[in-house]
Amino acid sequence: MAAIILRRLLATIPVMGVVALFVFSLLHLSPGDPATILAGDQASPADVERIREALGLDRALPIQFFEWVARVVRLDLGTSIFTGLPVTQLIVQRLEPTLSLMGLTLLFSVVTAVPLGVLAAWKANTFSDRAIMATAVLGFSVPVFVVGYILAWVFSIKLGWLPAQGYQPIENGFWPWLRNLILPSMALGFIYIALIARVTRASMLEVLGQDYIRTARAKGATEKSVLFVHALKNAAVPVVTIIGIGVALLISGAVVTETVFSIPGLGRLVVDAILSRDYPIIQGVILFFSFVYVLINLLVDLIYTVVDPRIRY
Repeated sequence: MAAIILRRLLATIPVMGVVALFVFSLLHLSPGDPATILAGDQASPADVERIREALGLDRALPIQFFEWVARVVRLDLGTSIFTGLPVTQLIVQRLEPTLSLMGLTLLFSVVTAVPLGVLAAWKANTFSDRAIMATAVLGFSVPVFVVGYILAWVFSIKLGWLPAQGYQPIENGFWPWLRNLILPSMALGFIYIALIARVTRASMLEVLGQDYIRTARAKGATEKSVLFVHALKNAAVPVVTIIGIGVALLISGAVVTETVFSIPGLGRLVVDAILSRDYPIIQGVILFFSFVYVLINLLVDLIYTVVDPRIRY
């Protein structure tokens, strides 16, 4: 197992290299001179030149890239142009709300979607199956911010059960922390639940038609045992795959969700940075999210070997 982990970690190095090249290029692919844009219309040529030197834009592109990579390896993601604070410090400050939102959404989505997908496959071509799949189609069709506003209007404004905005750190208490994350997690998890439920249903339908499932039923196994022990275990690889791939939905959706519910996380940080054109923050957050996504896919690969012992790397 240790050798597998080491090989997979080494395989992520070229991936992160390509990601780093793309993130670095963001500063130079944006239209116009970044220094001139940041300086504003009233800036003097001296002000523009000072910003160019601060960003390192006065050096050749290869030198800029390798200097930037050397800093990233040391966990130095640069300094925010407008706040003057290290980008690494800003990311650490905003990390808890985003991880809390994504973690709770992941838990809520998997616990909800997998049983729904199993039920839809078990009751294939019935009203239950059609209702679940219709809801899944709706989940793909409605944007996250629309779901968020609807949930806030119903459960916060009309019923007054849950707060519509804000975030409470977990050290302030588990219930205040959870109470502020219920609506954002439901909004963010809507499309994720739809994705997992559809894949679970398709994978379960394929497995339920196999001979060993008929054999298990012929031996007197209960339907619950057939579905969740025999069938779901053998249908788990596609489900685990889509859960890992769907983390990208959580990352992109967190940006919108944190803005709608005023959660001071990384998504909100990158939105504010885009509006103010704070390029070091944009680069740092995108690089961090990319690294997290690569690690999640590494974890998915390792889970494969547990779910299906026949898989080897």
